[in-house]
Amino acid sequence: MTTELAIRAQFLTKRYGATIAVQGIDLAIPHGWFFGLLGPNGAGKTSMIHMLSTLLRPTSGEAWVAGYAVNGQSLAVRGSIGVVFQDPALDRSLSAAENLRFAGRLNDLSRAEIHRRSTELLELFGLSEQRDVPVASLSGGMRRALDIARGVIHQPRILFLDEPTIGLDPQTRAAIWDYLHDLRQRTEITVFVTTHYMDEAEHCDRIAIMDHGVIAVEDTPEALKSSIGTDRIALRTDDDELAIARIRERLGVEPGVHEGQVTIAVPEGAHVVPRLFTELGVHIESVTVTRPSLDDVFMTYTGRTIRDSEGPQGPVHPFAGRR
Repeated sequence: MTTELAIRAQFLTKRYGATIAVQGIDLAIPHGWFFGLLGPNGAGKTSMIHMLSTLLRPTSGEAWVAGYAVNGQSLAVRGSIGVVFQDPALDRSLSAAENLRFAGRLNDLSRAEIHRRSTELLELFGLSEQRDVPVASLSGGMRRALDIARGVIHQPRILFLDEPTIGLDPQTRAAIWDYLHDLRQRTEITVFVTTHYMDEAEHCDRIAIMDHGVIAVEDTPEALKSSIGTDRIALRTDDDELAIARIRERLGVEPGVHEGQVTIAVPEGAHVVPRLFTELGVHIESVTVTRPSLDDVFMTYTGRTIRDSEGPQGPVHPFAGRR
């Protein structure tokens, strides 16, 4: 058994007949990391979690979780992890406390351990007042919080979360992430989360962008945004044609027009703004500088936005084709 990494994968591949869901993935995730696998629906994220949690056998390649091989040491892997799937694994007829008690028994915890950990988790996830309320009567956000509590009652070393906030409203999504941060602060747990929400990936120490079964790029959120190398400046003027001509002439940049604003992509946009006022010779009504987002990163490395990957092709993104 090796313990230097929480999760390690080498050329992990999963095929369903002629369809390749995951193709040749390599991962190295240290203990204590909050790791995010970011990608659209159908990118292969769920297949990755199912292989790492031993629910699916890889077609080829190898993986180790908590130091144990997913092929050959599946029971040891399962004893070291908690898993929260997209669909809640709760008994709706039981109360919140009863669901935790049942999960504790499945994990061979003593009655005293179940009571202590249930009390701590219900408090952590803001469910103390709902401990005796049937799950069927809880809100969607409360059920998801309880599902995560169920997944960690046995104090796993690694927690897998597959789209933990899908279908929840923005306020509830934010609350779930607050709970996860509190959980991480109180424990040394490693968290592996899949999501297609760009704002959620910002919470991670490191993210990998997955598309069509492969990882397009992997790094910290800030490093990925910096890799694009440009900020986006949008300005409103009283003479857009002259502004565009002067930008080409004085700045050597090709501008565009988006939603009634002249836009340019430049490094260190804040330092360029003063030049716009002094060199364009037009009245500037407003100017904004926007740092690259993870949406821009996804567009740069996959050629489309994450929303376009899940539906009809949309308008061309301002960072299209930039590497």
